[in-house]
Amino acid sequence: MKRSDFIKMPERNGWRLERDKGPHSIYTDGKVSEPIPRHKELKETLVKAIIKRRGLK
Repeated sequence: MKRSDFIKMPERNGWRLERDKGPHSIYTDGKVSEPIPRHKELKETLVKAIIKRRGLK
């Protein structure tokens, strides 16, 4: 999955970019943070794990 397509999912669920430095972008919902790698393509297993762990829709 393209990273740009995946980033839209947390943003639709109220997450915002906390910081964008180094190999990961850090998104937060105000309580917890989730690092998202800065690769052009994200592996499906990683995408599914983040969706499940954070309850994204």
